[in-house]
Amino acid sequence: MSATANPSETHAATTPLLRVEDLTVELGHGVAARRVLRSVSFDIPRGSTLALVGESGSGKTTLARTLVGVHRPSSGRILVDGAPLRPARGRAGAATVQMIPQDPYSSFDPRRTVAQSLAEALDPVRARVGPARARIAELLGQVSLDPDGMDRYPHEFSGGQRQRLAIARALAPGPRFVIADEITSALDLTTQAEILNLLADLRRRLSLTMLFISHDLAVVRHVSDSVAVLLHGDLVELGPTGATFAEPSHPYTAQLLASVPGDPRFRLDEEPATV
Repeated sequence: MSATANPSETHAATTPLLRVEDLTVELGHGVAARRVLRSVSFDIPRGSTLALVGESGSGKTTLARTLVGVHRPSSGRILVDGAPLRPARGRAGAATVQMIPQDPYSSFDPRRTVAQSLAEALDPVRARVGPARARIAELLGQVSLDPDGMDRYPHEFSGGQRQRLAIARALAPGPRFVIADEITSALDLTTQAEILNLLADLRRRLSLTMLFISHDLAVVRHVSDSVAVLLHGDLVELGPTGATFAEPSHPYTAQLLASVPGDPRFRLDEEPATV
């Protein structure tokens, strides 16, 4: 007698964790309004990483801020496990999507200890350190930081350590989806590699689903399963990372790849065309 598939298991296996459908975002009002994203659609299966690339002003950060509820879509839908994503409200909303910022130092309150900041991420209403010390120690251990440092302040940590703290804070509420927004751009190459290896390890251990925003295609090739390319608010390329790097379908993607040292298209004696 054959087993019958559980409908909930079938749904989980076939429904992407995140689905963005025809997302359009306009910022500003009246005559000052401008369309930043136009009919953007993509899926991110659970446990996978989609890299979002494009030049400054392409709409990458606007997309990220829309996913965490800072901006409201003008049209289109954002679905998590097939259900519309609701604006974050308190602890339950924060547990759905979390963002790791580009500049962790400015995102931490310098008057609060690491323990106080992580306690607030764990429980925004009460934010009590005492009952949360064991969980805070666990979070710091997950990002390879000494739990004994939880009573120190952000300025007492190096840039790479602060980025690890930001990752720990993002993981604190147990999010279903994580956005990493240019998180290695301000770090030296050695520290970049350490943070990327940490993300790879966390992804394996925690089955993280991630949107990785970057302008660095060498990094993208290292961390992502698939890649999406934005150009002036339009999604011009979407596909598996290996196939996209080997045979891009859009001239702009080919131009970006031509600027990556080590890529066969890279030319030191030739400036990429301006788009």
